[in-house]
This record gives sequence, C-alpha cells and structure tokens, in this order.
Amino acid sequence: MVEKMKELVESWSFLDAAESNFRPLVVIELAKGTKEETIEWFTKRIVDKKANGGAQLLIKPLVTENGVENIYLVGASHLRLLLGAETVGLVKECSDNSMRTFTYSSRKTFKHFADDNHNFLTMAECQYIIKHELENLRAKNEKMIPGYPQAKLYPGKSIVRRLLTSGILVQIFPLHDREELKKLSHSWYGRVKVGYQPLDDIRCYFGETIALYFGFLEYFTFALIPMAVIGIPYYVFAWEDYDKYVMFATFNLLWSTVILEVWKRMCAILTYRWGTLLMKRQFEEPRPGFHGVLGINPVTGREEPVYSSIKRQLRIYLVSLPFVCLCLYFSLYVMMIYFDLEQWALDYDKENESVFSSLMLYVPSIIYAVVIEIMNRIYRYAAEFLTSWENHRLESSYQNHLILKVLVFNFLNCFASLFYIAFVLFDMKLLRQSLATLLITSQILNQFAESLLPYWLQKRYNRRMKKRMCSKKTDMDLSLAEQVNMEKEMGTYLGTFDDYLELFLQFGYVSLFSCVYPLAAVFAVLNNITEIYSDALKMCRVYKRPFAEPTASIGVWQLAFETMSVISVVTNCILIGMSPEVDALFPDSKMDLVLTVALVEHLLLAIKFIMAFVIPDKPRDIQMKLAKLEFESLEALKQQQMKLAAESLKE
Repeated sequence: MVEKMKELVESWSFLDAAESNFRPLVVIELAKGTKEETIEWFTKRIVDKKANGGAQLLIKPLVTENGVENIYLVGASHLRLLLGAETVGLVKECSDNSMRTFTYSSRKTFKHFADDNHNFLTMAECQYIIKHELENLRAKNEKMIPGYPQAKLYPGKSIVRRLLTSGILVQIFPLHDREELKKLSHSWYGRVKVGYQPLDDIRCYFGETIALYFGFLEYFTFALIPMAVIGIPYYVFAWEDYDKYVMFATFNLLWSTVILEVWKRMCAILTYRWGTLLMKRQFEEPRPGFHGVLGINPVTGREEPVYSSIKRQLRIYLVSLPFVCLCLYFSLYVMMIYFDLEQWALDYDKENESVFSSLMLYVPSIIYAVVIEIMNRIYRYAAEFLTSWENHRLESSYQNHLILKVLVFNFLNCFASLFYIAFVLFDMKLLRQSLATLLITSQILNQFAESLLPYWLQKRYNRRMKKRMCSKKTDMDLSLAEQVNMEKEMGTYLGTFDDYLELFLQFGYVSLFSCVYPLAAVFAVLNNITEIYSDALKMCRVYKRPFAEPTASIGVWQLAFETMSVISVVTNCILIGMSPEVDALFPDSKMDLVLTVALVEHLLLAIKFIMAFVIPDKPRDIQMKLAKLEFESLEALKQQQMKLAAESLKE
C-alpha cells in the first residue's frame, strides 16, 4: 500500500515542486479496512486539478513502525493557499491600513505580503482553506463510492460528507503547531496575571469564533465588576434589610441594558480588526445529516436531497413541541418535590434547633441544583436527537432550533423555583438561600464536568501514550507520527454552545434576582476568572484543535442575552414594587401600586429600546471605513461595466 501511494505521489507532476516543502496541516483518518480502490479514488480526487473537479491539494500517508494506518496528512502549496484565500473571501490588512478582501492579483498591496513569506496566512487560515476545499469536493459522474455500492452518490454531492455519513471517513481534524501552542499557552494561562487575554494570538491560532467567545467572556467578567463592587458593601451592611434593595435593583436595570449595547461596539471593533466584519457570507450547503428524495435545488441547479417543509413542520409541532412541553411539566413537578424537601428541612430545624439541623436547610437546594444539572444534560441529548430527526436542511436552521429548545428548558429548569419563591411564596430569605446555592453549586459542577474531569482523563491517556511511544527515547519531543496518533485520540471540541449557555444562565442569576443576593456578581466574577484559565487549558491540552470558523458576531446568543435583559427589567420592577418601602407609598390601593409598577416597567423598557436604537452598534470610524469600502467597490464595478460597454461599442 505504501509503495502504491509513493507511485501515486510521484505521478502528481503539477505539485512536484511543492513536495519538498510539504507542510502537514490537516489529518484525515479513514476507517480500518477501507478498501484500496476507495483510498485510491479519494486521494486522486484530492490531488486532481480544480479544472478536473479535484481540490489540487497535497496528501501523504502517515507511515509508522506498523506501516500505513489509514491516516493521511493533507497540505497545500503556498500558491494554492493564496488562491484558496481568495476563494473563501478572506479579508486582510492592506499597506494603507485598510481592510480589504484578498485577491491574488492585488496581493502586493497587502501588508506583510512577500512571495517568500509563507506566514502571510496564519496556520488556522490555511487549515480553514483546506477544510473548505475538501468539503467542496463533489461527485461528477460517480453513482457510488468505489468499493461501497451502498454509499450512493449523485452529481454535486459532497464527497467528504458522504464518506462521513457512510462511516468510511472517521474524522478530519487540523494539526496542532506544538511550538506556537507552547507560546500561546504560556502567554494565555501559563502564569497567573492581572491583564487582558491575548485575543489576537487566540484568533490567529484557533480562529475568530473561539477568540470571540473568549473576548465576550473577558468583557462580561469586567462588566460584572461594578455589580460585584456595589454588592459587597450592600451584602455587609444590609444583609437582612430587604427595604434597601430598591437602589440595587434600579442599578441592575441600567447595567443589564448598557453592557449588551457596549458589547456590540466591542464586537464590531474586534471583528473589523480580524477582517470577518467584511467577509461575505458563504452559500450554505445542506448539513451532513440532511436526507430526502433526490431532486433539483432551484437556486444552484444541482441535484440534492429534497424534503417537504410540511413534513418537517408536522414533526416539529406534533412531536417536538409536545415533548418539550412534557419535559417542562416534568421540570415543574421536580420543582414541587424540591419545595416539599424544603418544608421538611424547615420542620426538622424547628424541632431540633441544632447546628446540624441548620446545615440541613441547605441540603434540599444542593440536591435540587445537582438534579437541575443532570436534567439539563439529559434534555440536551434528547433535544439534539429531536432536532436532528426534524431533518433541517441547513446547519444554521438546525442550530437555531436546537438553541431554542435548550434555552426554553434551561430557563424554566433553572429559574422556575426562583420565580415561584419570589412571586408566589414572597419569601425573600428562601429566595436568597436558593439563589446562592443554585449559583455556586452549578458553577462547581460545570468546572468539574467541563474542565477538570476531561483534563484529568486526557492527562492519564497522554501519560500512557508517552510511556508506550517514548520509552526508548532520551527526550520527550514527539515525532509527527506520535503527535498525530496522540491528537486523534483526544476529545473533539463540539463548539461554543455549552460555554455560551453557561454564561447565559449566569447572566440570568445576576440580572434577575441579584438585588436579593448581592454577592451573586462576586461569585460570577470569581467563577469567570477560573473559567478563563480552565477553558484555555481545555482548548490547548484536552481537545483536538478545532477548525477556525470566521464569524462577525456571537450570533443568536446576542438575541438570547437581550431577551434575558428584557425579562430582568420586568423581574426587577416587580421586586421593587414588592419592597416594603414602595408598598408603604400605596397604603390604600394595591391596584394603584400594580398600575404604577406596570407604568414604570413600560417606561424602562421604552428607555432600554431607545438606548439600543441611539447607541450605534458600530463605532463611527468603523462605519466610515465600511462606507468607504462600499463606495470604492461600487465605483470599481461601474468602471468595469463602462469598460465592457466601450469594448462592445468598438466591435
């Protein structure tokens, strides 16, 4: 098999010049026992010229002491990567400090470009380009994958996606750069320091989506500091005096509105600097799990599966929606069991009045917090299965429906008990106790489940691998084969969904009820500081390197946080209206109190939406740069049309 691959590589004459400088960027792992004709066909398609429907990339088998293990390394020549950068629409900085879409013809106008500078494109950008080219390998006249008659193909079908769904292709992942990762680790989490994260370095190594998450995490942590600073003296001097939470709740209202508007501007600054604010959205292909009857896409004209939207809607409204409602009902049922346990703990404390009985008061809340986390995780798997079964064509549609399902359940599961205590039981002392227990317990469980446990398991695995592979070596430097074998067994990072969800729930705890428990923001800040370090450790040491994904914002999560902010306005207005000092202003008519609270709530919501309208999402200098680029592109298009018209007149 190795000999065949060598002969095949030698036959790729158009890439011979680049073979000596082969730089492995991406790893392809095929299933054990994959047929030789399949491997030959797939590798031939990868190296074929673009004109012949290939990707025109470089590929080499990974040869180990055991021979070839169906693992292949993919790279590309410098020229191929530059042309790929133009294809995917990467935006780079020009010599005049403006940001423009990269084109090969105008490459000399870009800052730091030189024909011999192979670092003009970051490694993450190179890996993104290769991923794009591999995903756009499409079947031509093949009716099936050679060697696997059951794996059907049709013209225009993504070959990589078919190989993945057929189980022939196990995984594709980008390689770590050990030296760059070591430098990044040292500057990011290698030492405890007070300062900003190296977001530009994170973006260069992991891409914009992950860098933007860490940017939001850092920004949100700093935004929590004013709430924490006010909360500490508030906790110390007014612990049992609930009359005084009116001012804290009022500040909470303004804070939750302002920080989200300021983040939009911060996000625009970051994404403009990184070039993704200017990137044009790529045409979205059907997601790998989408299936249906073969038909013609009216937009692309290609053959692809077609699935009735009516069938999808029936699945959503007749199956998914009732299931979600049933889960919500079960969550409320568990909540009522929790309140029975709370009543039992109170009765037990009244009977015994001991230190042990006082500690028992916290046990129901701790148990409930653990049950909430377990239910959230189980429901997540069910939501993923249902959303996949709904058969959404696009990945964005799949993600939106999944996020909606998960957010609705998590919101009710985490906050229903707090709403019940605050607005049904009117027990502020129990509300404070429950909020503190739920917040702290969930933070401890998340840190353990998402960072500490995976890190410990990965460290154990790495230790075993190093003993097995490096027992005869004097140093611990890994060869390429050892590095690939170690990384392919690492966990796969599934995206920022869970990380944003954790921040969303934390934002809810702080913005909805923190006026009752002022230390909520303090614990949130402490958690986020450790979260930055643990997430950084997780990205660098626990998981395989994820492919970079360009993005211009945090997407649907911005809307989720803004929705939570609106709910917090309503919640805090009602809490203010329930305070004894406000209640004393309306001794005769409770209806007047209700109407006044409703009026104030509507005014605050109006102010919130006015602020959102008045505060620009992008700073003025960025607005001007974007307008200038749009004007120049329109002028260039106009000149091109005039040139074509002049040439046609000459003829």
